[in-house]
Amino acid sequence: MGDPEPAGCRAFVLHDSALLVDRVELALHHARFVVRAAGTLVEARRLIAGWRPDLAILDMDHPDSGQLLAGLVASRGEGAPNTILGLVRRHDLATTLRTFALGATDIVSVPFTPDELVARAVARSRRATGRSRAVVPTVVVGEVELDIVGREVRTETAVVHLTGLDQSLLYLLASRAGEVVTRQEICAAMWGDGLDAMSTIVDRQVRSLRVKLQDDDREPRLIATVPGRGYRLEAGAAAFEAGSG
Repeated sequence: MGDPEPAGCRAFVLHDSALLVDRVELALHHARFVVRAAGTLVEARRLIAGWRPDLAILDMDHPDSGQLLAGLVASRGEGAPNTILGLVRRHDLATTLRTFALGATDIVSVPFTPDELVARAVARSRRATGRSRAVVPTVVVGEVELDIVGREVRTETAVVHLTGLDQSLLYLLASRAGEVVTRQEICAAMWGDGLDAMSTIVDRQVRSLRVKLQDDDREPRLIATVPGRGYRLEAGAAAFEAGSG
């Protein structure tokens, strides 16, 4: 991102999906977190030991999540993060109890909305450290300005209030601006793995968002259709910066 890392603003992610990391990174940029990720237990331990993150976000479906979480809890006060969020896809009592029993500070259900993730990360970090953390209302991705506080998006032609689904879809596409996000990836990220990727729900949600953004469905300026693959946000480079909002 180019900026120096502010003190107390390092977030680590254990994941099985690079797209998940991209979504977390874009959302947590509102709270000035710098995000790094690892896909294996060995990588995670090495990164945490050398980088000393303040916040850890663990995908509890990852095979190494339980072992890593137990190790982080045992090492609190010795360089391990004070705040640990567990991402859970199964919303049953057994999964919830197991995650908390292992020592997670809080749980975030997947699929999640960006504002929920930011709210939990900020609140739990404040409780753990006693330090308040300002939320940057807007980030700019290319020509699109995302307002997480007002749940709005601003373009050259529109200012639009977003529903939870609108916000999730736009942040998903914005986290990979200029790149294709497949229908299967959209389905899994927004509705879970149980939804058939061939369902028309993705097309309907994209069409609804385009209408709100005044983006011509036949000649879209912002959200392009990539036949046979998925959709792409035409907003320039994937790098993003804090807005002044």
